[in-house]
Amino acid sequence: MTSLDLVRQRLAGFAQQEAHGVSPLYEHLATHAADDPEVAGLLTAAPERFAHATLLLAAAHRLVQAEPFHELSNYYPSLGGTYGADENTWPLFRSFVLDRADKMRALISSHSTQTNEVRRAAVIYPALGLIKGPVGLLEVGCSAGLLLGLDQYGYRYQTQQAGQLVAGPAKAALGLHCSLELAPGAELPKIPKTVKIAAKVGLDRAPADLTDEDTYAWLEACVWADQPERLRLFGVAATVQRKSPPEFVVGDAVADLGKAADRVPAELPLVVLTSNVLPYVPGEEFVRALRALDRPVWWLSHEGYAAGLIHVLPGRDDLRPGPDEAAFGVVGLVRFEDGEVRSARALAKTAPHGQRLVWFP
Repeated sequence: MTSLDLVRQRLAGFAQQEAHGVSPLYEHLATHAADDPEVAGLLTAAPERFAHATLLLAAAHRLVQAEPFHELSNYYPSLGGTYGADENTWPLFRSFVLDRADKMRALISSHSTQTNEVRRAAVIYPALGLIKGPVGLLEVGCSAGLLLGLDQYGYRYQTQQAGQLVAGPAKAALGLHCSLELAPGAELPKIPKTVKIAAKVGLDRAPADLTDEDTYAWLEACVWADQPERLRLFGVAATVQRKSPPEFVVGDAVADLGKAADRVPAELPLVVLTSNVLPYVPGEEFVRALRALDRPVWWLSHEGYAAGLIHVLPGRDDLRPGPDEAAFGVVGLVRFEDGEVRSARALAKTAPHGQRLVWFP
């Protein structure tokens, strides 16, 4: 059981650092939930490592999906709602979730947030292009494995220096747009027209089966409700994945990493990908597991600095958000060989959902 103080703290932090300026609806709901012990208390049904604000909001979203004619749906653009957050939003939300408290707790205790944010492929793609392919890509915490399809998506990077840079297959079903900016002293990265992935493996404690209706509905519910464009992109990416699914391994991110790595042919460079996974996995243990692999490995990470790169690049306070700064991700590329770090680099900082990339020198 997770403590009430912890979940209230996480709700407030989410509202201030992640939802602020990005999701008016979720900022509004999380802010009020942090001050409401009854609503926040629903989240204590989750194990501590999964008890984050996004889980509470996803559970509520799932129940609104199931009752699309409820008045609360007017505030959910994902369900066709057109109302902005106002003085009625919180009272409606509060009564909705508390009236269904048993259903909320059942979802929260049995599910975890599985945000298949396919736009993150756009911030990962340039980093993968730095590794000579074809590669074997192993995504840890893959959920439905949509990022494993990044070689099948089209990309348009908008830059000030060179206009729009285009990559990926010419007739890709899914097109992703990303703003590419340069930090002081940086030069535009060379973005390859294609990346070659010869093997795709996903490791997850519960890989998401996109052919299962309940699973698919839960993944939709994990998309923030006032961002319908993200929902559309998820649907297109899911269609692409169904046509060419990766291989899934059921297991723990740490204990079963070696078993999953063995599914990647030894002749391929092994690239282990994590994207917003390490808040749910002990980072030090995960890095030890990477070191213990009996082959050279690249770790391509898209994580907050304090969850990811801090374990191999300590002392980089410049990669932490300032006290008044919104949360951001950091793309890192680390090479391990014989248990040692051979190279480690922070490549860029990103908007959490992949819409912006700031490349470092």
